[in-house]
Amino acid sequence: MRLPALVSPAAMHGGRTIRVGIVLLAVFAFSLSYDALRQMAVAAHIRGALTYLFPLVIDGFIAIGVIALLILRTAPRSSRLYVWALVGLATLASIWANALHAMRLNEQTRLHLNNATVGALSAIAPLALAGAVHLYLVINRHLTAVTNAAAEVPSATSPAQPAPPKPSRQIRQEEPDGANTAPSAKSGAPEPKTATVMAPSTTVKPQQGGRRTTVPDDVLWATARAIGARLGKVPRTTLEDEVRAQGHTIQKDVAKVVAKTVTAELAAANNTATAA
Repeated sequence: MRLPALVSPAAMHGGRTIRVGIVLLAVFAFSLSYDALRQMAVAAHIRGALTYLFPLVIDGFIAIGVIALLILRTAPRSSRLYVWALVGLATLASIWANALHAMRLNEQTRLHLNNATVGALSAIAPLALAGAVHLYLVINRHLTAVTNAAAEVPSATSPAQPAPPKPSRQIRQEEPDGANTAPSAKSGAPEPKTATVMAPSTTVKPQQGGRRTTVPDDVLWATARAIGARLGKVPRTTLEDEVRAQGHTIQKDVAKVVAKTVTAELAAANNTATAA
């Protein structure tokens, strides 16, 4: 197995320097945008100390939206597109307000906004409130789904079910030639041959070569039976995925034998219940 190359101390120091630089750049950019947005809040007739909150509504929403995108990176595509739209709208609003602030001051000594601009700026706060509440609901729904999915994993690996009996590898013994051809003394007809039935096994020997199977037998059979209880059958690919999700490895032929055996158990149980 190829080992990853070691990171040199110089590269580690350079990475820390870049991270510090990024943080400082973000702080400087926020400060400049904050000053422009606060002046826009004053021009939009927002009173007193509340003008200091207006920049946080816009630029703060952008920061929260970026964090939400990291949390929702495994969420459905529609949820991620929705958050991207919110972040994009907040970014455009911040750029528009900063640019308008500079242009108005460049045209006149005092910042004065027309009615349409003042109305648009006043609508940002309620829109940000609605977006933040719905963003919270989207994140909470995603985290709840992830938690529920993680809670189902232990139940699928619980070895509470009894292990199936070990195989009795019976070898059909050949009858003498005379027994196969000679008719029975009582009935006058040849005696029928009885077929032997193979019992399910708790230990499945993998084929030689390839990746080694590391999943314990009790975990393997318990996982297969849990899948059968949920789906009514045991697809081989589903069994392989759940075993590998638990951190184990399994060969294809082993998964095929176990899936086929447990599916046969389910069919036999259903037939017994129907007959009863």
